[in-house]
Amino acid sequence: MRTCVFLALAFQQGQGGAPAVPAVEGDIVSLVQRGSLISQIVLAILVLFSAISWGIVFYKLWQYQRAQRQSANFLEIFRRSSKFSEVQAVCRTLADSPLVGIFQAGYAELTAQLKSANPAAGNPAGGEGRPAAASTRPTLKSFDALDRALLRASGVEMQRLEKKVNFLATTASISPYIGLFGTVWGIMTSFQQIAGAGSTSLAVVAPGIAEALIATAAGLFAAIPAVYFYNHFAHQVKTFSQSMEDFSLEFLTIAERNFM
Repeated sequence: MRTCVFLALAFQQGQGGAPAVPAVEGDIVSLVQRGSLISQIVLAILVLFSAISWGIVFYKLWQYQRAQRQSANFLEIFRRSSKFSEVQAVCRTLADSPLVGIFQAGYAELTAQLKSANPAAGNPAGGEGRPAAASTRPTLKSFDALDRALLRASGVEMQRLEKKVNFLATTASISPYIGLFGTVWGIMTSFQQIAGAGSTSLAVVAPGIAEALIATAAGLFAAIPAVYFYNHFAHQVKTFSQSMEDFSLEFLTIAERNFM
């Protein structure tokens, strides 16, 4: 009986004795619209970072897939061909492969050295990957120069592969801090509103806190994918670097075997 009396009193108090808590519009768009100018600027910056990051992610996925596919095709042609000129002929159709840039740099340096060593021979490296006769065998003037040409080409290809990837690292590093700044600013504004209203009820505190936390959520939304794809692309670039190093050694081995 005592429990029933307490429930009845509580029900009457909820109906007429206590003021009803006003409904709070909780969708994110409304919270953003009610936010301060600083909070909206912070959110706009985070959305811009996120949009650019996703654009880089999709572009790099497409670029690396093409590079892997064309590198496999190029290696197959390179190892099957007996003439460097045959390989040179297909380089234009496989330009997205980093191995093509390395081959063309080595091929150009090899041809230039053989022409300067034997001007009457025409293009010894272009016609044959390996000399036809020992009596007319062309010889490289500087094996180190050929090695340096391959190293320079590898550096150029690495820069092309790593281009724009660093922006993902930047996004992953600063987006959480930008979001935290927006949250701190929003909480400061909420405390000022609480002081002005003279009330600490949940109906007064909750909307401002919710508006402030949107910035942190936006910062994490921009940073988490950026971290994942930066690490993913860094691993792929490392794989490409190993492939280019292996190809350079293979090219140097052929040059040393036939032109030294």
